[in-house]
Amino acid sequence: MASRWWRWLRGCSWRPAARSPGPGCPGLAGPRGPQAAADAHAQVHRRKGLHLSQIPYINLVKHLTSACPNVYSISRFHHTTPDSKTHSGEKYTDPFKLGWRDLKGLYEDIRKELLISTSELKEMSEYYFDGKGKAFRPIIVALMARACNIHHNNSRHVQASQRTIALIAEMIHTASLVHDDVIDDASSRRGKHTVNKIWGEKKAVLAGDLILSAASIALARIGNTTVISILTQVIEDLVRGEFLQLGSKENENERFAHYLEKTFKKTASLIANSCKAVSVLGCPDPVVHEIAYQYGKNVGIAFQLIDDVLDFTSCSDQMGKPTSADLKLGLATGPVLFACQQFPEMNAMIMRRFSLPGDVDRARQYVLQSDGVQQTTYLAQQYCHEAIREISKLRPSPERDALIQLSEIVLTRDK
Repeated sequence: MASRWWRWLRGCSWRPAARSPGPGCPGLAGPRGPQAAADAHAQVHRRKGLHLSQIPYINLVKHLTSACPNVYSISRFHHTTPDSKTHSGEKYTDPFKLGWRDLKGLYEDIRKELLISTSELKEMSEYYFDGKGKAFRPIIVALMARACNIHHNNSRHVQASQRTIALIAEMIHTASLVHDDVIDDASSRRGKHTVNKIWGEKKAVLAGDLILSAASIALARIGNTTVISILTQVIEDLVRGEFLQLGSKENENERFAHYLEKTFKKTASLIANSCKAVSVLGCPDPVVHEIAYQYGKNVGIAFQLIDDVLDFTSCSDQMGKPTSADLKLGLATGPVLFACQQFPEMNAMIMRRFSLPGDVDRARQYVLQSDGVQQTTYLAQQYCHEAIREISKLRPSPERDALIQLSEIVLTRDK
């Protein structure tokens, strides 16, 4: 079962195909391993003028996870050490340190945007802006801004408006966390109690709304209608993604497409559109805008796929929130959907959203006994490969290479 192939048949229909054993690995025809198969597939689509982002979701899954997916290696990715040189020829610097150069005072500046006179509302709104988050989104945005500026006219500076996009991205992300915790009735995040746990659901909703309104005011100050349109799309996607998560597909053939669409809207859209926004501010070339968008989209999807893996493989202390949380919320993520192909009895549990006593524990065991974690990780790898392919089109620079390195960090993170 570990080497099942998925077929895309007219829309979203996918089913296991007959195995064709070969000397490479079980279920894979011919001597080639998963990387060779995936690379060959990508080359075929590139010859046809298609990118990974243009291939239908389940067709993508079919090609990227069928080729012996439980044999995968993070080391295939571009990897540098502190003493190595980047593609640009300059000494490599940690991407977070490199990005943080333009983000000093990030959280102080965000708190200044939250001009609130009521002490309780101020405390609630500033609760997560304590500098203890990963700041993953602002880092990507700052690096993308510099990479695009250098590509366009070799400018080594980040514009004030581009830095503001980094702040707005973190504000939108944080507001979505506050609202998500209300919907999920979550009690902990980042190793401490949630806003709704301390102040109650009604006040938490209002705090999230306030953060969004402050982000909107900051966005309006930039004064670029194209950028405003790009980032307001993020808010729409967040809402639509949440609705997708609240629903489910009875037809198991449509579940993976539903899952990946939800993943894009809830997680990747913010990263993709923020990257696109800073590229628009720094470079007039629409080709560069698309490169920035595709990089953010692919890294964002990979980030969430790994997050879904960590829900099964990390402990609560590492994550700063309870693990198996998705199962407890009735959500079937990538590892579950892949495991379901090996354990069809999981279908009934998925449809009842793991609501019966023992469902969560049984589903977790099925996932850990299956290759669902490996399949999902391998799919995340392929999204990161595509992100690297896109960003490599830009002129070499330390920031471009840091964005390549971030793709590896997405895959190897443990929280």
